[in-house]
Amino acid sequence: MARLPEIVATVLVAATGTGLAQTGPPPPGLFFREDWNEKQPFEQVTQEHIKNPDLIQSLWGPGRNGIKKRHHGTDADPYYIWSGACPANWALTLRHRHAYASLTGRSKIRWRTMQTGYRHLHVIVRVADGAWLVSDESTGASRDWKESEFLIVDLHWRKLDIENILEGTPVEKPDLSRVDEIGFTDLMRGGPSLPGGSSTASSRIDWIEVYAFAGKRGK
Repeated sequence: MARLPEIVATVLVAATGTGLAQTGPPPPGLFFREDWNEKQPFEQVTQEHIKNPDLIQSLWGPGRNGIKKRHHGTDADPYYIWSGACPANWALTLRHRHAYASLTGRSKIRWRTMQTGYRHLHVIVRVADGAWLVSDESTGASRDWKESEFLIVDLHWRKLDIENILEGTPVEKPDLSRVDEIGFTDLMRGGPSLPGGSSTASSRIDWIEVYAFAGKRGK
């Protein structure tokens, strides 16, 4: 007679075909991705720079007019958002024209970034009741472009003063079932520029992906 572990293993292989059991609901698909387009760089970022036609971009904070899009003129270099010219705190968000994002279950956010100095890029969201939140978790400095992933259920949140881009008190278990806007900030101003236009203290964002369930917006 087969022992219990052998019976369990046989059942799992038969059920999945791989020997790995699938638990819980399936993960959501890609809700949106934004890369920003190749319109003339090194200028204030506007809606014209958005590649995804379903997204509306908004800039926030006293340093918002310093948010730029940059490109170094080589095929290997991406067109990216850059905070080095921001004279004060800043933030950028994206809003889907037709749907809310439900950042529940196995939802996640991925991005490709490169920060310098003490800059750490945080996730920010605006929920359906208008409240703004910023994640404790972030992506820090690196010497080259790197991809990061945040599982939403693992994030911890604080209130966000969207006018001044300042973090506030912790928020326990916020309702993220209807998220209106999603974006990022490093909660700091840009740093001084070096010869050639680079910065000793800034954030750079190549692209962002949001994996979430979609909820239709009302009229």
